[in-house]
Amino acid sequence: MKLRTKQIISKILIYAIVILGAITMLIPFFWMISTSLKSGPETIKIPPIWIPKVFRWSNYVAAWHAAPFGQYFINSIIVTVVTTVGQLFTSILAAFAFSKLKFWGKNVIFMIFLGTMMIPSEMLIIPNFVTLSRMHLINTYPALILPYLASFFTVFTLRQAFQAVPDQIYYAAKIDGASDWRFLWKILVPLSKSSITAVTVLQVISCWNAFMWPLIVTNSNAMRTLPVGLQAFTTDAGTTYQLLMAASTFVIIPMVILYLFLQKYIIAGISKAGLKG
Repeated sequence: MKLRTKQIISKILIYAIVILGAITMLIPFFWMISTSLKSGPETIKIPPIWIPKVFRWSNYVAAWHAAPFGQYFINSIIVTVVTTVGQLFTSILAAFAFSKLKFWGKNVIFMIFLGTMMIPSEMLIIPNFVTLSRMHLINTYPALILPYLASFFTVFTLRQAFQAVPDQIYYAAKIDGASDWRFLWKILVPLSKSSITAVTVLQVISCWNAFMWPLIVTNSNAMRTLPVGLQAFTTDAGTTYQLLMAASTFVIIPMVILYLFLQKYIIAGISKAGLKG
């Protein structure tokens, strides 16, 4: 009886902690949506107003027309799709080489590349900018895309997934006359679908939300992406919080929908890759 009581109490505590964590994570999103429906004075009122007296849906229309968000959306979609497809292609090829092929210095090369993951991304901003500037690519799509066509984090994740596929399958395919290229795309990639989907979604979210690099390499509205476009609501006169939150809402919604539809693949892929965090 005492053991059952302890189990019940333990479950209640676990559920309470999980619910508390969920509420804590949802509060910023609730505040964002609530603020997007407020009037200007309500956004700075103390104590803060959690639910506006009148829902001002017109804030979303005003936010959309405050900057060329249509162009920002197009730019973000182009950059996100091309970057994700390019990075996925290069990563799959590299992961296959490191997991299944045998060549001189494979482990040494892998460890060197693995060490690059310890370099802060901020340290690469200036070298990348100088390189692209000398190539006269600033304020172009290649400037937004080229530096991210390869990612060793993605290579590492897919290598772990590919290594989980038994080598016997690879040898059997080779005996049957399948080339490395055919084995990769007809057998290995389908078997690692969950891991590939996981890294794809993570890359899409990362690219969609990128701010620093697009801000640095673009200098016109014609090339800027959505996160950079949010600066339109912050001027020397102050920040228009209700419009900023309205714009932030329709910037975030596509990624939330994407994650909700594909979350099971993300969880399965990361679990198979042996990554935690």
